[in-house]
Amino acid sequence: MSSTSDIFSSIAQSKLQAIHAKKDHEDGSDLLSNRSEPINARSNSFHALPNSPTSRSRQSSPSHSPRLGPSRFSNSRRSHPRSSSFGLKTWSFLWKWEQEFKPQQQKTKMKLAKPWYRRKRVKGLLALIGLLGCFILVNWIMLVRLQHDGAPAKVAEISSDSSTASLSVSVQGKWKKPGKGKRPQKGNYGRLLALAAHALAENKREPKDLWQEPLAPASAWRPCADQRNWEPSEKNNGYMLVTANGGMNQQRVAVCNAVVVARLLNSTLVVPKFMYSSVWRDVSQFSDIYQEEHFINYLTPDIPIVKELPKELQSLDLEAIGSVVTDVEMGKEAKPSFYLKNILPILLKNRVVHFVGFGNRLAFDPIPFELQRLRCRCNFHALQFVPKIQETGALLVKRLRQRTGHAGPLDHYLVGPLAESITEGGGNHSKKASKYLALHLRFEIDMVAHSLCEFGGGEAERKELEAYREIHFPALAHLEKTTKLPSPSELRSEGLCPLSPEEAVLMLAALGFNRKTHVFVAGSNLYGGRSRLVALTSLYPNLVTKENLLSSAEIEPFANYSSQLATLDFIACTAADAFAMTDSGSQFSSLVSGYRIYYGGGKMPTIRPNKRRLASIFTKNNTIEWRVFEQRVRKAVRQTKHVQTRPKARSVYRYPRCKESDFYTNCALNPRGEEAMQKYLASVALLLVHLHVNATIFF
Repeated sequence: MSSTSDIFSSIAQSKLQAIHAKKDHEDGSDLLSNRSEPINARSNSFHALPNSPTSRSRQSSPSHSPRLGPSRFSNSRRSHPRSSSFGLKTWSFLWKWEQEFKPQQQKTKMKLAKPWYRRKRVKGLLALIGLLGCFILVNWIMLVRLQHDGAPAKVAEISSDSSTASLSVSVQGKWKKPGKGKRPQKGNYGRLLALAAHALAENKREPKDLWQEPLAPASAWRPCADQRNWEPSEKNNGYMLVTANGGMNQQRVAVCNAVVVARLLNSTLVVPKFMYSSVWRDVSQFSDIYQEEHFINYLTPDIPIVKELPKELQSLDLEAIGSVVTDVEMGKEAKPSFYLKNILPILLKNRVVHFVGFGNRLAFDPIPFELQRLRCRCNFHALQFVPKIQETGALLVKRLRQRTGHAGPLDHYLVGPLAESITEGGGNHSKKASKYLALHLRFEIDMVAHSLCEFGGGEAERKELEAYREIHFPALAHLEKTTKLPSPSELRSEGLCPLSPEEAVLMLAALGFNRKTHVFVAGSNLYGGRSRLVALTSLYPNLVTKENLLSSAEIEPFANYSSQLATLDFIACTAADAFAMTDSGSQFSSLVSGYRIYYGGGKMPTIRPNKRRLASIFTKNNTIEWRVFEQRVRKAVRQTKHVQTRPKARSVYRYPRCKESDFYTNCALNPRGEEAMQKYLASVALLLVHLHVNATIFF
């Protein structure tokens, strides 16, 4: 019995020890499971029951006790049941101290470290502000120097021949600054001009295609208006007199139109006369500007030309017999059918007809192709300037090229045999040719007044232009009073206003012409005086006009002859390395650009601004950044440099590439055009093959 009771007592004691060990194990597990919990959650876990959901869920998650597993504590408590409670108390005290005292210690360290960190941050901020201040100060100094840099400076010094003294060319030295009464630049232009000055001061590299034209397509065209596919007409219906109006450009167009009408009516053309204009105030006649004998001889295979009427017709009262036809009786750009129906009967009846005020009175379409070619033949081949103009024009081009001894591709066609004088005395021919940009500012008072636009002059400008229209454009002045016309802002938004000098210089700066570019300005008799060129000369100090390049003795024979002076501008602009126009509707710009296309061979780029797009850039972007301004202007101008054939009803003088002809020629197919086109197509095919091979390798 005693042995049995001993057995039972030992079993009971062992079970009791097991229960205590299990309880200790559960308590230790709870403590470990709550080590990463907040203090209030940890205190609750000590009072949770072993079978509670909270206790069960915490024991089932191994992630709460990654370093101390349950087996370590359970084994030690089995061997030392009483020491486990003391170890738990000690461990809980250490855990509480770690959670409460250690964060406080870390906070104290952070508080001690903050002042040093803040001091360092403040010093860095002050240094950054100082650098920004220095940058702004340097920029301000540069802008001030740019604005005042060129006022007393000379633009260029060009040595004359050994027999003459050296000629100094100074633009800003002669031009006065705007007086107190002048309206300063306001708004967007003043801001953009400052941005342009800053951009030019950086002296960036010019775009590669700035002085180029799309060469491959353009070089496929060849001048061929000298070719004839007809014989002179044996029948002669009478004589045709022409009195052309306008300036040099309008007169040149009128002469070539008269040649075509004479061929159309099978008549003999009398050498045209030029009408005196109250605007141009020039008494020059045909023989004062063009070589009369060359004109007659060159066009003899096409039409007969005489210098005057036969004596039996000179005594006739042409107005009394109804042979005088004014520009009012003829519609603008009349079709050939109008002349055959209305003019030919007069010619057959009276043997003579006189066109008074004849200008742009012949349409460009529909016109037979051979008549279009005759127009080109007259403009590009038959009209040659007189030796006096050629000599001065050659001197002007030579000085513009700074005596580098290089000849241009159009020199021979512009100044004839005097082109050799341009290359004489050039010195070192290995020296790089001096490029120059020609800019035609069509901003004379007649253009400004006729445009009905406003250019920032306020009420004084408006009254002045109205008075000018009353005198020189009475029909337009009457229309302005009796009809509601578009407002100046609407005209500008449609691209119907000429670019002002400020807009022109902004366009050049945005295109990428650097500050050292030599700029020749045609049409320097600007509305508003020379002060309107202040914006140009401040950004491009190497700016000259014919008045600056030629001495008073050299330019004196052309004084008071505006048409003859215009021929000098024509030669300088046509021979330029690049030509920029400001009004695409200008006859001068049309003739210059057409001449450069006809003879240029794809090497004479012309900048034709899209005034409608430029107007939206100028007027609708008051806060535009210069980088964005550059991108938009370049995109607007780049599209106009594409090589294209003459659009329907557009001027053949401006677009001599006729699509009525065969493939890729100016007026007829030729071997050089075919060969150039074949080379171009071969290069395109080679490029496509190269791209295909690279794409195949890449993919």
